[in-house]
Amino acid sequence: MLPNDTAAQRRQFLKWMSASPLLASPGYIASALAAEAMPTTRSPDPLMWGSLTPQSLITNPKEAINVFDFELVCRKNVPPAHFGYMASGIDDEVVLRANREAFLKYYLRPRRMVDVSKVDMSMEVFGQTYASPICIAPTGGNKAYHPDGEMAVSRAAKGGNHLQILSTAATTSINDAIAAREAPVWFQLYATTSWDVARGLVKRADSAGSNVVAVTVDRVGGRNQETLFRMRRTDTRECIKCHESASGGGTSGNRDRRPNYDGIDLSKVASMQSSNMTWDFIKRLRDVTQMKIVLKGILTAEDAALAVQHGADGIIVSNHGGRGEDNGRGAIDALPEVVEAVKGRMPVMIDSGFRRGTDVVKALAMGARAVCIGRPYLWGLGAFGQPGVERVLELLRIETRAAMQQCGARSIKELTPNHVRKH
Repeated sequence: MLPNDTAAQRRQFLKWMSASPLLASPGYIASALAAEAMPTTRSPDPLMWGSLTPQSLITNPKEAINVFDFELVCRKNVPPAHFGYMASGIDDEVVLRANREAFLKYYLRPRRMVDVSKVDMSMEVFGQTYASPICIAPTGGNKAYHPDGEMAVSRAAKGGNHLQILSTAATTSINDAIAAREAPVWFQLYATTSWDVARGLVKRADSAGSNVVAVTVDRVGGRNQETLFRMRRTDTRECIKCHESASGGGTSGNRDRRPNYDGIDLSKVASMQSSNMTWDFIKRLRDVTQMKIVLKGILTAEDAALAVQHGADGIIVSNHGGRGEDNGRGAIDALPEVVEAVKGRMPVMIDSGFRRGTDVVKALAMGARAVCIGRPYLWGLGAFGQPGVERVLELLRIETRAAMQQCGARSIKELTPNHVRKH
């Protein structure tokens, strides 16, 4: 039970956050207040016993105790439509919640009497070594959260030697991101329905020095982003000034302003969706690039086996952070069957819902090579720019190291399925 003053603070906080997408469900506040007496599930984002009132928001990154502390500051700083776009899932947002709640199904098994005074968190993939298995997932339009956008993220990735994946829809070009990172950056590909557009994007990334293309395979249809739509109604800005194209607006206008599309004809592209993509796409891609090909959005053993069969180099298990479909399954639940189907023939990574070091270690023990984070670094970016991203990554490294020590793992290679069990 919480002290009376803390419970009162929580009620005050819930009222203040009534406009948050996290509270978009009509019954949320009532259920959250009821959960004070007997919490039965993991608290939603933001962590309810973190920054409880507007007055107690952190004022600099070093004050943050966990990544959730940045979310409330980001919510305060970022325009409602932009925050809503980032925070939104789709439909009932079942998968958005499942990505977090699924971690409760698994527990780590501590091991004792192991010298863990030194822990090697380094991770190697495709011949490149990084300081930790925590990677930066591709997220579009980072300048919507801070003027420095993806450049701030790239510089933060450089500081901690993290693998970075840049979105096709970034507000920074792949060339500039690589220059800021001072190392190869992976390029995430939204192929669209046009092969010519896909080829042009891949050739640009190849020429810039990117060594891996991560093909998003789960954007095959539209999506009902209810939280975004609700929050956009509260935004009093004239959004057309941000999103109109040089050619006079239209559905492709926002893409016209993204530098990775410079010089590529989008006049016949109606949307980002890749509804016509088949396994033949991998072969066609092989013919135009020497980059490694990773498929982002694989969730079943059947598709994992087909990825191996058709010559993909790697997989990112992902449900697009709950933004692609609302099938009800958390990403971590899909990891074991994908790892089993691959049988060590290619690296398997994962994203969607990771917020804690224990989340990271569970995935590594279940066979993931690395874990990608998305929303947490955007919270840091929206809150404080580059220093915020750096602190988010630092906190995740600290928590991951501590969880590894409790498991008696001196390196990520020592994490095995024996370190994790399902309830």
